[in-house]
Amino acid sequence: MKSQEANHTVSEIRSKLDIVEVISSYLPLIQKGKNFFGVCPFHDDTNPSMSVSHEKQIYRCFSCGASGNVFTFVQEYEHISFRQALIQLAERAGVSLNSISYQKKEDKYDKFYEIYQIAHKYYLNNLKTNLGKKAKEYLHSRTIDDAMIKEFGIGLSLDTSNDLIQLLEKKGYNLNELNEIGLANSNHDLYNGRIMFPLKDLSGRIVGFSGRRYDGKKENKYVNTKVTPIFQKGSILYNYYDAREHIRRKNQVLLMEGFMAAIRSITIGVKNVVSLMGTAMTKDQISLLKRLSLNVILCFDGDEAGVQATISNGEELEKQGFHVRVIELSDGLDPDDYILKYGKESFLSLIENAINYSDFKIKFLKKGVNFNSDEEVSDYINQVLLETSKFSDEIRRELILKTLAKEFNIGYNTLEKRLSTYLEHTQKENKREKKEIVRLESKKPNKYEIAEWTILYYMLMNSKVRNLFEQGKFTFSKERERFLASEIIYYNQIYGTLVPADFYTYLQDKKELLELLNHVLSLEIEEKITDEIINQYIRVIRENSVNLEIDRLRKTMKEKNDPLEKARIAEEIRKLKMGSE
Repeated sequence: MKSQEANHTVSEIRSKLDIVEVISSYLPLIQKGKNFFGVCPFHDDTNPSMSVSHEKQIYRCFSCGASGNVFTFVQEYEHISFRQALIQLAERAGVSLNSISYQKKEDKYDKFYEIYQIAHKYYLNNLKTNLGKKAKEYLHSRTIDDAMIKEFGIGLSLDTSNDLIQLLEKKGYNLNELNEIGLANSNHDLYNGRIMFPLKDLSGRIVGFSGRRYDGKKENKYVNTKVTPIFQKGSILYNYYDAREHIRRKNQVLLMEGFMAAIRSITIGVKNVVSLMGTAMTKDQISLLKRLSLNVILCFDGDEAGVQATISNGEELEKQGFHVRVIELSDGLDPDDYILKYGKESFLSLIENAINYSDFKIKFLKKGVNFNSDEEVSDYINQVLLETSKFSDEIRRELILKTLAKEFNIGYNTLEKRLSTYLEHTQKENKREKKEIVRLESKKPNKYEIAEWTILYYMLMNSKVRNLFEQGKFTFSKERERFLASEIIYYNQIYGTLVPADFYTYLQDKKELLELLNHVLSLEIEEKITDEIINQYIRVIRENSVNLEIDRLRKTMKEKNDPLEKARIAEEIRKLKMGSE
């Protein structure tokens, strides 16, 4: 994408889209003054630290430093390439991309994605043959019909067959690669005799499988792809790619344990659903959820293990600023079996009436308590009060105190006094945690660095400052800053104008310069540019240039043995000092 025409098209797309509107379609923004603010999706943020400028058409996070234009945001948020973001935004802007041609960048794992695509087609075909008849009958018996099989890309690995490995070898893939990416084990098909459910990454590419036994043989019910260079189960959520838009529209995500539960929910029209690849949630998965919605409904299995998973995951989500509700399933059923037994309407009612996580936890705390034991009752009441201390709603706190006072015949004032102790402790913990998560500042910049970054900022915004640089009125001390300044001048000469939001796109392949641009635009800099301000910063930059030259000359003088040469250098240093005064 090198031509001026292509760059013009990209600028046209960017100019037709308002970054505030685009980012608002992903996460809520609140206007404060002339800018908009939201919770940054690129780090563990609980307070709105990301600013979006309608005027400059850029965003920046004051905590983690993430910044960019509309293309950058979509790329980072969606985990997609610039090309994919461009196609998506061009369609949104109603702009044709006929003027743009691409040379696809090679991904070192492209071969692995190709292998999985071939394997998936092979499994799909198996299920359509006579050899897949029993597997299909099993799926139908679980009320997974042909439409669902097609929608979820379900296939079949044939029993005692090594055909897939042989097929892939014929296509030029070696056994070591097939073992490495989890399709083979000791050079044989890993999934023999299993119904195959494909697992997608954040871009919708197949990166793994979960294979399920269907013939009653006493082997592990499920075999899942091992950790590979393209598949880490703690970094993805099942159905994430397909659920994104449904979650954003509803501003709510239904989180389940297993992929069969998610599949069953989707078949009854509940499409804002994702599932874990195990019960322990990871930081990466929490980050993915944050990008979609802060409203989570947990729907784990109704057995003891599911309840424990609900407690641990709900606790972590609440710490991360989510509003968490819980669905309780009766009879120890999992969501798949519950829907099959009680039907769509019953399950939809459970979603509608999901209870707050805190109420679920208080209810959970009551289980197993011996209410004939004063010690256990006291322990239970203290745990409830500790949980209540986390509520911000004073009315809820009072209602719980009144309930406890009535249920256990305890003085309201006694409970209130104990709650105040827990409230004080909770407030101290919150303050301590906030201090811990504050990002450690890097070495404080000196006045010369600040001056150079400020002048770079003004070069982006003002033609007069660009002209001063071209005239040689000042230069930058570091190579990276000099390169960025040169790119600013070149861009302005080629395109006749400079809009920072478009300049981002121009620098997309120059990572180091893009990082500097992000930093420069994230600084709090006086927007009003006057000759006095410009001259003040240029004087500081010149002072730095003189000091650096004096340091260089002093080092050179130390290396010289000739007294006359030393005297000449000393005179140069004296003149530099006089000139800087």
